[in-house]
Amino acid sequence: MTAVIESEEHKALRTAVAALGKRYGRDYRARTVAEGKPPAELWSEAGKLGYLGVSLPEEYGGGGGGIAELSIVLEELGAAGSPLLMLVVSPAICGTVISRFGTEEQKRRWLPGIADGSRLMAFGITEPDAGSNSHRITTTARRDGTDWLLTGRKVFISGVDIADAVLIVGRTEDARTGTLKPCLFIVPTDAEGFQKRPIDMELDAAEKQFELTLDDVRLPADALVGGGPSHAFGSGGEDAGLLQLFAGLNPERIMTAAFAIGMGRHALARAIEYARDRTVWKAPIGAHQAIAHPLAQAHIDLELARLMMQKAAHLYDSGDDIGAGEAANMAKYAAGEACVKAVDQAVHTLGGNGLTREFGLASLITAARVARIAPVSREMILNYVSHQTLGLPKSY
Repeated sequence: MTAVIESEEHKALRTAVAALGKRYGRDYRARTVAEGKPPAELWSEAGKLGYLGVSLPEEYGGGGGGIAELSIVLEELGAAGSPLLMLVVSPAICGTVISRFGTEEQKRRWLPGIADGSRLMAFGITEPDAGSNSHRITTTARRDGTDWLLTGRKVFISGVDIADAVLIVGRTEDARTGTLKPCLFIVPTDAEGFQKRPIDMELDAAEKQFELTLDDVRLPADALVGGGPSHAFGSGGEDAGLLQLFAGLNPERIMTAAFAIGMGRHALARAIEYARDRTVWKAPIGAHQAIAHPLAQAHIDLELARLMMQKAAHLYDSGDDIGAGEAANMAKYAAGEACVKAVDQAVHTLGGNGLTREFGLASLITAARVARIAPVSREMILNYVSHQTLGLPKSY
């Protein structure tokens, strides 16, 4: 399923990552989930091979590539049955924000570890009462001398138990207008006043979800991404939080598309293998159009979603943030829909076997829904396209 528009370097990267994924595969993923452990061995090896940091700057230990390369890594691991959810979070969101907007000290402190997998950063934006409305974020930071005091709550934050820090989206008061504006803070998970509570999810995943409570968490001045106003012009500190936020959200959507496409490919491959071998009458069930055509349609939908994902990654890596915003939302939407349909058809192809633990498809039914819901629902993406692309008036 390698796209013809890909370079030889990208094809080689796909092949190499697919080989790594095959060494671990679905059985490894199932074991880590059953044991309640993160996929530490796969994460570590992917880091040592340079796959985790492929999108980060070379001067800080990365591969010097972009989101296009990182999305290949996640897609191929997913197609092998061992996706790494924290790829979406640590290098794609946090690594991108710090590499684009962080101070030199922040870059030197965090990027090499994120690149080689020895350090991991989570991302905290969602709040109980805010949902998709980032303007309703109530986590606030106020100054106390040269320090910051951060207070608020976050929900559905992935991987906090294995993270060294969380990149928290908060708000500070504009001294000139009195309005609240977004700011991003690097918050160590062992900070005093930082509490995490696991959320009991009916989701078959190795990475756990958490609710965070921040009770006057004291942070030094350099915890603010980009530093204070004296550090940067249009790139860091209190006056660039919105830019920083969207710099992380576009890669998040592109990588979610890669996650969904990989999952869909994995489910489809299992179904195709079964349809080739399973014989009920005189021919394999895959010879019947009622089985073959829906699988072919699923393949087409996944390929189309990948093309949009590649377009979004190309626009983002080339510096077109506005164009990338539109394409990233479309890619996430298309990939989520294609993934759900591919998983559903795969389970249906196997019949009762599709619900057995042996074939490992039933757990994907719930996982596939995540691609429709997170990090933004398909309805909010349709809102974005109708308003931003089609120019239709808002209903809210």
